[in-house]
Amino acid sequence: MEGLFGRMQGKKKLNWQVIAGLVILVLVLMSVMYSLFYLKHDPVLTNVKARLQGMSLAHPLGTDHLGRDVLTRLLLGGYQTVGYSILALLSAVLIGIPFGMVSGFKGGFIDKIFMRIADGFLAFPDTIVAIVISGLLGPGIVNLVLAIVLVKWVSYARLVRSTVLSEVNMDYISIARINGLSSRKIMQKHLLPHIAGNVLVLASLDLGKIILLISGLSYIGLGAQPPTPEWGAMLNDSRPYFQSKPELMLYPGLAIVGVVLFANMAGDFFRDYFDVKKEVGK
Repeated sequence: MEGLFGRMQGKKKLNWQVIAGLVILVLVLMSVMYSLFYLKHDPVLTNVKARLQGMSLAHPLGTDHLGRDVLTRLLLGGYQTVGYSILALLSAVLIGIPFGMVSGFKGGFIDKIFMRIADGFLAFPDTIVAIVISGLLGPGIVNLVLAIVLVKWVSYARLVRSTVLSEVNMDYISIARINGLSSRKIMQKHLLPHIAGNVLVLASLDLGKIILLISGLSYIGLGAQPPTPEWGAMLNDSRPYFQSKPELMLYPGLAIVGVVLFANMAGDFFRDYFDVKKEVGK
């Protein structure tokens, strides 16, 4: 902990980022606690008589075009958007790490096969590939998460592979081999700690991109389907009422911006803390 605070004190750039990130994190946690214990409205129950109402004690953020409580849908939509984004991110990391470690450590034919697979995935922008895969699988948040995982795991595998290749010829690896450690033990005890920092930085930078991707594809109908509350889908539902009730689009839009901003600040902080090169976030 002393090392962490020492680095933070030496970098004034990080102070405002950490404070702003903590404020956003506290607001998100407060929203989660509120949604767990104090929500009084069904997020999918419609009430046409109460449609497009303004702020009130019963509906702090008003109601949407179907009379549903906006605050309830906004908070529960966070579970969909952020929750599935974290699920997609963790899945991509857990798939990419072993592939990258085995490819970099073993080399040879295995590494050549992996590089051909990686080149195939990276031949097109990941957003385009995710849209194509999601379209082939069909609309739905689960299919969208699967499409994102299929696109994102390659980035982590390539990052891990490059890190392993830079470490595998070091003296401590040779000594471990002489001492009779198996390849699995070497990768677990010696190589995994070296890749943890790089993976954490890339994951924190990727979280905001995945949130935007899920929200954007849900906005065009490839993600969460009605009446499921999700921030991108809420933006799409509110689009016809932008002129008469612009706040219906403002609330989920601000939620997306706030969470993505926090994720990007966390990524910048981890990148500077672990002294990772700028190329990691590209």
